[in-house]
Amino acid sequence: MQFKYPEILYALFALIIPIIVHLFQLRRFKKQTFTNVAVLKRVKLQTRKSAQLKKWLLLATRLLLFAAIILAFAQPYTSKTNVLNKPIETVVYLDNSFSMQAKGKQGELFKRAVQDLVSQIPENQNLSLFTNNRTFKNTTVSAIKNDLLNLDYTNTPLSYDAAYLKGKNLFNQAGHLKNFIFISDFQQKKNHFTPKKETAINFSAVSLKPENVTNVSIDSIYVSNKTATVLELTVNVNSNTAQTENMPISLYDGEKLLAKTSASLAPDGTAVFSIDRNLPINGRVSITDNGLQFDNDLFFNINPSKKINVLAITNGQADFIARIFTKDEFELTTVAENALNYSTIEDQNLIVLNELDQIPSALANALLTFMQHGGSVVIIPSNTLSKDSYNSFVSAFGVRFNDLSPTPKHLTQINFDHPLFENVFNNRVHNFQYPKIERHFNLELESYANILQLEDQSPFLAQVKNLYVFSGAINKDNSNFQHSPLIVPTLYNIGKQSLKMPQLYYSLGQQVSFDVPVSLQQDAVLTMALDNNNMIPQQQAYSNKVTLTTANYLNQAGIYSLYNKDELVQHVSYNYDRDESKLHYQDLSNFNDIEVYNSIPHVFNVIKSETNINVLWKWFVIFALVFVLIEMLILKYFK
Repeated sequence: MQFKYPEILYALFALIIPIIVHLFQLRRFKKQTFTNVAVLKRVKLQTRKSAQLKKWLLLATRLLLFAAIILAFAQPYTSKTNVLNKPIETVVYLDNSFSMQAKGKQGELFKRAVQDLVSQIPENQNLSLFTNNRTFKNTTVSAIKNDLLNLDYTNTPLSYDAAYLKGKNLFNQAGHLKNFIFISDFQQKKNHFTPKKETAINFSAVSLKPENVTNVSIDSIYVSNKTATVLELTVNVNSNTAQTENMPISLYDGEKLLAKTSASLAPDGTAVFSIDRNLPINGRVSITDNGLQFDNDLFFNINPSKKINVLAITNGQADFIARIFTKDEFELTTVAENALNYSTIEDQNLIVLNELDQIPSALANALLTFMQHGGSVVIIPSNTLSKDSYNSFVSAFGVRFNDLSPTPKHLTQINFDHPLFENVFNNRVHNFQYPKIERHFNLELESYANILQLEDQSPFLAQVKNLYVFSGAINKDNSNFQHSPLIVPTLYNIGKQSLKMPQLYYSLGQQVSFDVPVSLQQDAVLTMALDNNNMIPQQQAYSNKVTLTTANYLNQAGIYSLYNKDELVQHVSYNYDRDESKLHYQDLSNFNDIEVYNSIPHVFNVIKSETNINVLWKWFVIFALVFVLIEMLILKYFK
């Protein structure tokens, strides 16, 4: 039992006063002489004993009466927690990731959770509520009711640890009674969520689980084969059920149905579509599934082909360059240094300097301007190069050619994490037949990315921004690198990254960059549009291309159109990340000393019972009246 005004309890010390009065108020009896009659003696004795008993009963009744009155004014109450004089803060985290799209007994988990919150929280109770992408701080349900009912799913969920930390930071002051309600389906993530019980925060986890965890999703699509006329697209379909079934899959170009096939799921499957290679397509692959809905469509697009302009300025063997930069993807121009038309440099995307003995100052200046406008340069040095000529150009990038080393060395290390080798190797190869380099220059570099290394850890191919530098010639006399499987993906990907065309599709929530081959007028910008939504993405304009960077401000899957003013330039597709498609859930048994509930009404009922105050002062008023009545009865009937 607790008291609202405990200081009034000091008045209980006043109860000693009636005790003293009763003890020292001694009634004197006057002696009256009677005849020696034994009966009268017995009557006198009984009367004195009855008077003393009556006095003690009255004393006890009055003491209890005054004590009840004092306790009533102190306003006693009972509660599981000391909440009477403490403000209550409530913070609610509501997970609105796509996995909450799964259906429970009363519909989608997220939509049902919103309805429960609106019905369970008193309209005027102050609280803070946040989702993965929205925050409502120090508000009431009545103020945000419409916003809550209009909440939608997000493709950028917070990690559970991040949501837990954000929720703790939303509490205002120390000394408040803090209730933190964490509502999620607790989908299995890479890192287990293990919150620790804190004495200052009453943390309650509400684990919402769907009735059916079966889900089929379109995982990815890629070009599996291509010929001169046909492009083969392979679609990967994932399922979390062990049952074998055929899933119909449709391929659309916009709203036009191009083809339909099926994939045998056991549990995963693939489907293959063949389309015209020269046909631009705003594609959508679609399935019909009763599970999650966000992963039933996958958007992709194939824009009209744009060849990458490559200029090879050569003074040596250049046949290998033509074999790599083929006509179907590249527009290759090969010239000797003394026949170079400098006006063509600005139109290129990649320039290869192949075994030039020197880099004239005019060429160096043109290359620097070209690179400042986003172009890429590859330097394959000659064994007889002029170091002063080369170094006057590469010094701007923190690179220096030193002496030529005559000691043969093997190329033994590949930087598998470099973007040039992304998706090139299925595994990290360690027993590769590495090429041999007869002679190479010792390179001095300040800040660079190693791509290929020799056995003495010195770089054979290094990258400094958009400059790629080989340390030795790769002609057949100096190296067998031309016969190595490494040469094709290395130079081919350097060419592809010099004009980084959009992929088939990107995943939302990730920062991606790609190039758009268009020349903008001064102060002009490219805009992106999807349905009626228009935006201006981050961009960097160069002489013959624009580099776009997109990040978290895109939140809707679909095929976006890129415009230069009112002119349609091309399309780029974005899809929701498929991590939320995996309906596997975390085991919450590791939530030590933390209560886990399976419904929102349950947790609010428990919190309400723990903060409920049972006032008792009315009972003590009743007790006081009862003691008054008892005193009156004693005075009237007790003789």
